[in-house]
Amino acid sequence: MNDQKTTKHTVTVTNNATGQALELPVYTGTHGTPVVDTRSMHSKMGMFTYDPGFKSTASCSSEITYIDGDAGVLLYRGYPIEELAEKSCYLEVCYLLLYGELPTATQFDEFRQMITMHTMVNEGLKDFMRGFRHDAHPMSILVGVVGALGSFFHDSLDIHDPRHQEISAHRLIAKMPTIAAASFRYSRGEPPVYPRNKYCYAENFLNMMFSYPTYKYEVDPDHSRVLDKLLILHADHEQNASTSTVRLAGSSLANPFAAISAGIGALWGPAHGGANEAVIKMLEQIGHPREIARYVERAKDKDDPFRLMGFGHRVYKNYDPRAKLIRIEAHALLAKHGRLGPLFETALELERIALEDEYFLERKLYPNVDFYSGLIYRSIGIPTSMFTVLFAMARTIGWIAQWKEMINDPERVIGRPRQLYVGPAQRSFHPRLERGHIPGETGCAGRKHRCSHGHEWPGDKNGQRKAKGEGCDDC
Repeated sequence: MNDQKTTKHTVTVTNNATGQALELPVYTGTHGTPVVDTRSMHSKMGMFTYDPGFKSTASCSSEITYIDGDAGVLLYRGYPIEELAEKSCYLEVCYLLLYGELPTATQFDEFRQMITMHTMVNEGLKDFMRGFRHDAHPMSILVGVVGALGSFFHDSLDIHDPRHQEISAHRLIAKMPTIAAASFRYSRGEPPVYPRNKYCYAENFLNMMFSYPTYKYEVDPDHSRVLDKLLILHADHEQNASTSTVRLAGSSLANPFAAISAGIGALWGPAHGGANEAVIKMLEQIGHPREIARYVERAKDKDDPFRLMGFGHRVYKNYDPRAKLIRIEAHALLAKHGRLGPLFETALELERIALEDEYFLERKLYPNVDFYSGLIYRSIGIPTSMFTVLFAMARTIGWIAQWKEMINDPERVIGRPRQLYVGPAQRSFHPRLERGHIPGETGCAGRKHRCSHGHEWPGDKNGQRKAKGEGCDDC
């Protein structure tokens, strides 16, 4: 990993209580906000910084992804997401994120062949899957199965060996669609479908999702093309919750399969990877375009718990660049297949209002990528329970690239966030029989007490323990 940090100036922090001053270096990267190196504050000033959610803290230096939320910019290894989505394919982006450069034609062919040859999973995983309930959520299966992969590949778990890192990366990229599709099939009580080498990455996944032994399934080229683009758009997104989880888990030197499994668990939350699923549930709750006005008014009411999902973004303060790209694809699919019922009619009308209503425009609540991705998945025929699974499938390359960068970072240390403790001050322990009645506690009358002989007797009318001998003849 190249160290691109440069120090141009410093910041002085002064403890106003003591007058002690500490000069801290300021680092400036290729792009983005300068960061203050606060690592010496505890040793020199006896203080930590306080930053809930790490919203103002850089936990690492990275060469992989850059986001400028104010300008609506997303770069993978310096390449704008718009160019990659229009001109590249998902596996080429995987190569870029993993190795740092776009591949030559020969390198890409070799990489694609390598991924294709790793798509099969060990047959023993079938027995592992059978341990889940028949109605298990596909994400719960994904968390378990990916975490279990480490037990199948003892030959390449030396996390400090660059070749082992590469092999694990290839296996995760290749096997994730197979595991994802199998999790869906299992939740439906259907047999898994083996991958086929003749298909590209997105085609293979769709075939494993929807084909059956009883009839021939033809992959719609429009579906595979738009799915490939969605995979690109979700491939990485800087130090988000799940990526930070992967880095934190991996910092303990856990194997990459365990670290990625931890990331999948973090992604599952509705505030992260489950957002596009929440969009569909919202649209189903609204039910029909004629109901939109009522729900929009509810969303504007601060006292109403209803929230419009899929609008605005924590990072992007203007239009999400991914949403711009995928909006075109969403409208193209709807135009080709026609208006597919009230859900899509509701989505299109809600989108129109959001792009015209002053309430949304003033607050920059533009439709984000989650608003459109859920609609695209639904139009392809992918059930809502699989939305976050597809997110995990796309993000696997980002996670493994971030993990690999973290493992090889000379500044790597095990993650250990600090805290501001606000609990009770130090206090002494008293044996149970000496604690007595807690002032203000109710409902303790009749509580039984136990003497040293093991005999029990009730408390008095106030719940206090009676004196020795009052309740036990042997005392």
